[in-house]
Amino acid sequence: MQEKILILDFGSQYTQLIARRVRELNVYCEIHPYNKVPEIDELTKGVILSGSPSSVRMEGAPQIDFKQFHGKLPLLGVCYGAQYIAQHSGGNVAPSEIREYGRANLEYIHTNNPLMKELPTRSQVWMSHGDTIKDIPADFEIIASTDSVKVAAFQIKNSQTYGIQFHLEVTHSTDGKQLLQNFLIDICGCVQDWTPFAFAEESIDALKEQLKDDKVVLGLSGGVDSSVAALLLHQAVGKNLHCIFVDNGLLRKDEFASVLSSYKDLGLNVKGVDAKQRFYDALAGLSDPELKRKAIGRVFIEVFDDEAHQISDVKWLAQGTIYPDVIESVSVNGGPSATIKSHHNVGGLPDYMKLKIVEPLKSLFKDEVRRVGKALGLPDDILGRHPFPGPGLAIRILGDVTPEKVDILQQADYIYVKNLKDSGWYDKVWQAGAIYLPIQSVGVMGDERTYENVVALRAVSSVDGMTADWSHLPYDLLAKISNEIINNIKGINRVVYDISSKPPATIEWE
Repeated sequence: MQEKILILDFGSQYTQLIARRVRELNVYCEIHPYNKVPEIDELTKGVILSGSPSSVRMEGAPQIDFKQFHGKLPLLGVCYGAQYIAQHSGGNVAPSEIREYGRANLEYIHTNNPLMKELPTRSQVWMSHGDTIKDIPADFEIIASTDSVKVAAFQIKNSQTYGIQFHLEVTHSTDGKQLLQNFLIDICGCVQDWTPFAFAEESIDALKEQLKDDKVVLGLSGGVDSSVAALLLHQAVGKNLHCIFVDNGLLRKDEFASVLSSYKDLGLNVKGVDAKQRFYDALAGLSDPELKRKAIGRVFIEVFDDEAHQISDVKWLAQGTIYPDVIESVSVNGGPSATIKSHHNVGGLPDYMKLKIVEPLKSLFKDEVRRVGKALGLPDDILGRHPFPGPGLAIRILGDVTPEKVDILQQADYIYVKNLKDSGWYDKVWQAGAIYLPIQSVGVMGDERTYENVVALRAVSSVDGMTADWSHLPYDLLAKISNEIINNIKGINRVVYDISSKPPATIEWE
């Protein structure tokens, strides 16, 4: 069994980044809402309390009994978490006289303190808070200060409870990794054994135990997530894994044939199913993004149900759900991790479908999935494939979906991706795609006035999809792509480029 760090989420935009930093140190961690604390067992090595957009002084601010951990497990409060520990231990948290946001330097560091070990004087940290800890209880000790924040970090004496009023997880905190390593390794005693190989071995063993001789049906998409899930399951149950690749009519151009071909050498049992019309019928007249996602999810389930009935005694439906899908689909009462979008991989099955769900990747971030895939020998052409949304082009067509719009978008997307690959930019970009906009604009082609559609191009850089920045593609490349799309695709007379980051935007438009 895997030891872990528990991260309790109070709603900070940085909570997922804390988890990423923990895992980069080869330590497994889990994020849970502050009001849904899981059972603490012997494998839990420490607890981190996240930041929050709330103030500890607000009525209705997130509340937790941190004393259930204090004195029993190492505990680290970050920003709101630190202020909460101080306030509920008899200290005083008040509005900052100077609202401190951005870079600051630690002018005082208690270098003999285990949390501060090897941090240099004037270490740069990133502040983001409107409150500050004014007074601390007698049993608290200040272990770091900046010019304007006296209690930048503290320890409750004779305990392993710590608090910091800066964000160690962002790259602007230049020694944040060292501080986190001090907490995880020296204070919590974590063994740094969370690796792709260890995950693969443990997962295969766990899947063998869970599934035994049962048959499993898995929907393949050609993407990294479902492919890695398939390889893990294949090594666990062999011929009892039945893979289905559905042509939902919302794939990229020629993708159905190319994906089926790419699995030939992997030894997987794959069946291709043409269900285009069923999806188009279900989407007819739907414009709302959530309704489109729900319709696609429902038809996927119906198709799998039909196919599963053709295989005798299937017990399990496998899905390539990954950790960001789970996090983004969790909603807490009035609090953190509010639902951004529904995800067709997350949630229960209808009562009529008697299959149980198995999700081998639900604890992994995207880059971790890729590393596991590499450890399993997944070919580079699949490993390096950009993420593609489960609902496909339906959520890259804003508004209602028709076969004609899909055809136009497939052609535009093909030209876009081909140019990225030919120019060497494809592997520098995390995700790219074309978006069909529900507007028309005036144009001139030859001597004729046109009134046709607009396509937006989206390309982002990211590590795990939780945050992303727009990719700075060269102007000459964008010009070439725009010209090819407009000159070769009837129905498009304008191309624009999306320069929004996540947050505040999302990677997909719907």
